[in-house]
Amino acid sequence: MGPGFKHLSISVILNESRNSSNLNERNMPQTPHIEKHFTSGEIVRDIVIGMADGLTVPFALAAGLSGAVVSTSIIVTAGLAEIVAGSIAMGLGGYLAGRSDVEHYDSEYDREIFEIDKMLDHEKDEVMDILREYGLTVEESMPIVESLAKRPKDFADFMMRFELGLERPKPGRALKGGATIGGAYIAGGLIPLAPYMLFAEAHDALRWSVAITVVALFVFGFVKGKFTGSKPLKSAFQTCLIGSVAAAVAFGIARLIGG
Repeated sequence: MGPGFKHLSISVILNESRNSSNLNERNMPQTPHIEKHFTSGEIVRDIVIGMADGLTVPFALAAGLSGAVVSTSIIVTAGLAEIVAGSIAMGLGGYLAGRSDVEHYDSEYDREIFEIDKMLDHEKDEVMDILREYGLTVEESMPIVESLAKRPKDFADFMMRFELGLERPKPGRALKGGATIGGAYIAGGLIPLAPYMLFAEAHDALRWSVAITVVALFVFGFVKGKFTGSKPLKSAFQTCLIGSVAAAVAFGIARLIGG
């Protein structure tokens, strides 16, 4: 068997190997690329607002009353009343804020529609300026501008997002936000108040309330960090520190006022 035959055999083997490899690549199941983005920032924000206030305000109230009364029944009654009132106030505030966002967006959207109808050339120039900030040349921008000019609603949506930085509020966002804040306030408020429901002596309940509230702040911060993509431990310590300082200040003011 001559060297030419050997060379031919090696070439055939290599070609068959390449063909087999390409066939295997085509037949191998492809793992789809899935982008993981956190898209529930508004819900987390509402929970943070409600839970943070719920953990600190009722705690400060109960701690302040602990120095004035011995029995925990009065503290529990006052604490529950504060939680109910606080959750309603916080939830209503969240709802009204959400409604204000909707009204503001609708007002600015109507203004953009009017300007596109009455001052189209001026609006085109503004789009050109926006696209120039993203590095597009005049030649690249003109087809986009002319295309938007034929679709006033899309033109208005573009200006709302890129000129004013406003996103269209989701339907029912105001009601959902208010309910989330109010519910989170109740959940947070019951945590520091729970020891007062279990112990008869206010001073014993206070020690447990302090410990439970600090742990709850740490866990809450850790979970928040997990959901938002930040470092969980950093978020936990940060939330615990800020919440503890806020509760301590509120407690000090309550004790100062109560004498």
